[in-house]
Amino acid sequence: MGYRAERALSARTDQPVWVVIDDDYAMHHEANAYLAALRARDRSVNTERVYAGRIALYLSYCSATGLDWTAPSVEELSRFLRSLVSEPLPMRGRRATVPRYRSKGTANAVMTVVCELLRFGAAHQWVQTDVALALSEPKFLTHVPPGFDVGERGQFRRKQTRTIKFAVGRGGYKWLSDDQLTKVLSAPTNARDTFLIALMAVTGVRIGEALGLRREDMHFLARSDVLGCQQHGPHVHVRRRANVNGALAKSRYPRTVPVTDDVVGLYADYQHERTRIGANASDMVFVNQFRAPVGRPMGYANAKDLFNRLSGQLGFVVRPHMLRHTAAERWRRQGVASDIRQKLLGHVSASSMEPYLHPTDEEKRAAVELAALPRREADDA
Repeated sequence: MGYRAERALSARTDQPVWVVIDDDYAMHHEANAYLAALRARDRSVNTERVYAGRIALYLSYCSATGLDWTAPSVEELSRFLRSLVSEPLPMRGRRATVPRYRSKGTANAVMTVVCELLRFGAAHQWVQTDVALALSEPKFLTHVPPGFDVGERGQFRRKQTRTIKFAVGRGGYKWLSDDQLTKVLSAPTNARDTFLIALMAVTGVRIGEALGLRREDMHFLARSDVLGCQQHGPHVHVRRRANVNGALAKSRYPRTVPVTDDVVGLYADYQHERTRIGANASDMVFVNQFRAPVGRPMGYANAKDLFNRLSGQLGFVVRPHMLRHTAAERWRRQGVASDIRQKLLGHVSASSMEPYLHPTDEEKRAAVELAALPRREADDA
């Protein structure tokens, strides 16, 4: 018996949700209860989709191997983890000949969801408590990131870490060089896509935040008093709320992000294009213009298609989150203070800013040369 993730519509809210079903279309009660709990915590539908797929992988493995999903041992979970990287993925397209495999990082991400499911099951007495306890072990943090509160007695230095995972190095986060960003902005052939890319590159908003924008969020006047907003200058409001296209802002805290005059001009171009096509019915900012139904709010799949096309056209990878890191890196190089960058990106914790630090080769060389200066002066003396 196999399991898979399927998209459905909530009978209560009429919003898209994800469920786990078996080959007979029967829903898995415990897995769907866990997904419903994610939904109750305002996790995005995109996160729900990914989690549903990972849970389905685990349940299918248990069914194929005769393992009781509620009572796995550490050894059995370790075998599942190894199977994730050793078994080839389904081929993409008829002409595909080279097998593809999951990375160890992806396998770890799958195991993270499985562990969360088992802990959720233990809390609801579907899974034995000793199973949940075996999933992690205490670890003392000798080194902590800047801004981390260790507590008055250092009590927060002790954390629970997962026992079942591959040891993988951090690959880092990619961002676009100035030359690459120029090429990306010049590549789109319509005003909507140009405005979307420019907005994300200038403001650092996430793709879910951009797709969730509504016209009332676009305060592009010199003064917005007439709109009931006291902030001066063109800016956008980023708010977390339910949207018909499933887009969801990650942060629960609303924020405003200023925009440049160039972005305001690109928005005007997009509005002219949108009016000409006849796609003005929706109050969402980004809508379908070139595929049916015209005027429907643009979704994650549409954005993925856009960035896949850009990557193929330009010859280098372009992803939505790279624009966020590009904005953060450009702010850092221009001397914008860390606390300002944190507010612009919508991070609550200063430690969350670490992945957005991208020192260039020139900056690293300058730092080494600076450290070597005293020694050279001593040699010359």
